[in-house]
Amino acid sequence: MNSSFVFSIFLGVIFGMVIGLVFMNLNNMNQLIFVEGSSLSVVTEKTNFTIGENITINLVNSGTIRLKLDDILLKITSLDGRVLYSLPMRSDQIIFLEPQETKTLTWNQIRNDGSPITTGSYKIISSATDDLNYKITKSIIINVNKTKY
Repeated sequence: MNSSFVFSIFLGVIFGMVIGLVFMNLNNMNQLIFVEGSSLSVVTEKTNFTIGENITINLVNSGTIRLKLDDILLKITSLDGRVLYSLPMRSDQIIFLEPQETKTLTWNQIRNDGSPITTGSYKIISSATDDLNYKITKSIIINVNKTKY
């Protein structure tokens, strides 16, 4: 084989890996963007988790208007919409998020019925209402796998 051909293949493989890593990191960074007006962001530290790993979820007021979180702080659904886990607020509790304020929650990958989830893709959903009564619902998709990424 020609040495320049081998070098070209090697260079292409290395370049492809570097580009892949850059795009993976950009994907995680794009979860949180601050804007003018009403905005809610649902942010996790990564998108790929290992089965049984605690998942830290940040609900961020990424706008400039105060938000009131809905009575159901968080819903985790399968991609077909079945609710697997929901976290309601106490009846006497009202949570406001000021601009750039964060509410941090942790999910242990246990369903409402007490059973653990299986591997797959899941949607994390949260909703809030701004001072003008405009409702905002945001979500992200995470993956749960048997092995670490």
